[in-house]
Amino acid sequence: MSSTSSSTRVEESSLGHVIFIAAAAAMGGFLFGYDSAVINGAVTGIQHHYRVGSGETSLVVSSALLGSAAGAALAGRLADYLGRIRVMQIAAFLFAISGVGSMFPPNIFVLGVWRVVGGIAIGIASVVSPAYIAEVAPPGVRGRLGSFQQAAIVLGIFISQLVNYAINEGAGGSPNDPIAGIQAWQWMLGVEAIPAILYGLLSFAIPESPRYLVATGKLERARTVLAEVEEPGTDVEARIAEIQEVLRSEHKPRFKDLMGGKAGLLPIVWIGIGASVFQQFVGINVIFYYSSLLWQSVGINASNSLLISVSTSLVNIVGTVIAMVLVDRVGRKPLALAGSVGMVITLAMAAWAFSYRHGTGTSATIPSTQGTVALVAAHLYVLCFAFSWGVVVWVLLGEMFPNKIRALALGVAASAQWLANWAITVSFPNMADWNLSATYVIYACFALLSFFFVWFFIRETKGRRLEDMG
Repeated sequence: MSSTSSSTRVEESSLGHVIFIAAAAAMGGFLFGYDSAVINGAVTGIQHHYRVGSGETSLVVSSALLGSAAGAALAGRLADYLGRIRVMQIAAFLFAISGVGSMFPPNIFVLGVWRVVGGIAIGIASVVSPAYIAEVAPPGVRGRLGSFQQAAIVLGIFISQLVNYAINEGAGGSPNDPIAGIQAWQWMLGVEAIPAILYGLLSFAIPESPRYLVATGKLERARTVLAEVEEPGTDVEARIAEIQEVLRSEHKPRFKDLMGGKAGLLPIVWIGIGASVFQQFVGINVIFYYSSLLWQSVGINASNSLLISVSTSLVNIVGTVIAMVLVDRVGRKPLALAGSVGMVITLAMAAWAFSYRHGTGTSATIPSTQGTVALVAAHLYVLCFAFSWGVVVWVLLGEMFPNKIRALALGVAASAQWLANWAITVSFPNMADWNLSATYVIYACFALLSFFFVWFFIRETKGRRLEDMG
């Protein structure tokens, strides 16, 4: 046997191990997507079961987002204190108990509390999983393995809608129909405990981050992990020395480092906040959180509305794959501009179609032609968002800030994104009751503004070193 073929097998074995580690960690992203979107199929069941209106419904749906903001704020410090793996296990536990608790709430207030618990897990997973993957992955494959997180999120959204549809059909076509004495919407929320338990079990099968091990003085374990995950031939002692040097020289940014200029914050920080806010203000999460309610409000029955949610989630996966292929070839700015144009057109199409809606609530109807236009527009809108703003904003936020403030500025921009997400989520049911067509006109206007925001304020980061950002 030649030494070359033996070396190749070792390298492939090492890469396979790292892929498994990254995939296991990305289960946090899967649950992020799953928990965020699973409420979509349960919304109408919750409304009917508790006999509540739009206001109470929006508070239950949006409550998870407030938990997410809290979880994201806590995750970094917890991960530095307890370790990445232990924090993943905490997130898995919170996901599991949130699913079981949401399945059997005595009242809608308690359901909201359990949704907040799930939101805290989402926030933790949104920070810890990508950070862990970046710290474990060898430099040569870090970008590809880092994309596992976004792919896992959109896969989680899709699977949640597929499970919702299957449960609804198994119950007889209504989220309030029972399976084994438990209503379908309760099963939808409770099934999340299964992937949460799997996430927890997988966390016991992957090693701790070598960066955390070095930071806490556990050098022998760090050597073992680095020998497992680094490319063959890597000088492990040199890597440990490199990590130690980075830890010694690492700047811990403070909020005052973000201050500057007439507007209070540095211009680049405002641009990051603006990108995050526009990503949400185009209304994308209305599709993922409320599409079942939305389609039933224009006369489509519960089963078909859930099937539409499955198909839009599948389109979301396709668009995300397109973005992952093109973002390093075409660039961030062209993709964002193209997505903005596409969203303006498709949101305007949806607004026109919804202007023909007659009636209110589940008794509303829409002419067949306009209904077809609305369905096509919704799918194209999700595609346009997924291949552009869905991925590009996160890539930009990881690249656009100077090294000195990158971590803190990214945290501020991400917090703004959670708050913008909450604002859209909590406002949509009441806005839809007021005027569904006008609501989509507003989203279309934000999509139009996003085009000019990118054109005038976003600098292309493709091919630029992070050290060159200023």
